[in-house]
Amino acid sequence: MRILVANDDGYLAPGIAALVQACEGLGTIDVVAPEQNASGTSNALTLSRPLSMFEAQGEGRRGFRVINGTPSDCVHVALTGLLEHRPDLVVTGINNGANMGDDTLYSGTVAAATEGFLFGIPAIAFSQVEKGWGDLDAAARAARRIIDHVLANPPAGGPWLLNVNIPNRSDADRLPWQVTRLGRRHASEPVIRQTNPRGEPIFWIGAAGVARDGGEGTDFHATTQGAISITPLQVDLTDHASLAAWRDRVTP
Repeated sequence: MRILVANDDGYLAPGIAALVQACEGLGTIDVVAPEQNASGTSNALTLSRPLSMFEAQGEGRRGFRVINGTPSDCVHVALTGLLEHRPDLVVTGINNGANMGDDTLYSGTVAAATEGFLFGIPAIAFSQVEKGWGDLDAAARAARRIIDHVLANPPAGGPWLLNVNIPNRSDADRLPWQVTRLGRRHASEPVIRQTNPRGEPIFWIGAAGVARDGGEGTDFHATTQGAISITPLQVDLTDHASLAAWRDRVTP
């Protein structure tokens, strides 16, 4: 088996080193990760400049291939010319903080996994619920359990895409799993307006809103109840329920 590992926190983040270690023994592991933290870049591809790559040499990162681009760039470049062999699985993370509900639309971690899925490769995005890398070792063990289980029990019908959120707990590898749907958040907090040294206005994006739909069955609910949330995702954004109504509205 060949596994491609990527993330959005950058190649120096503790989460990607933990995920690589979790995958050891499964087969050949290739790591292609962003040079800088690229959180919140969603599915962006860099089209306005060429991308450069170097191999990391530091302890725990030796052999990591590093791209000065987005998480999607990393997986795209890996799959379309960098790797000699097509991977059998793409795993991303472990992200520093949750990717639940609306977060998945912005997440570079989920986007990197989605890029693999778009190329027809099964993919899993892993995130810890809270920031700070607390109990990361336990989260990595949980990730390995999930990878082992899914590989042993693959769903029928082609590639699949999973979004996994793991509570920051020392017993994370022993927590129950729940298959969930995405919840919803309230709108984010207002931007924070400041002034730079030249007297010009600058803006910081506000904090994410609190859960608006966090009821039973959602990823928010599962993690608050002490379970690992596993959400199957798709990329079809079509509002199928309203297709007929829109045909009636726009048909002359």
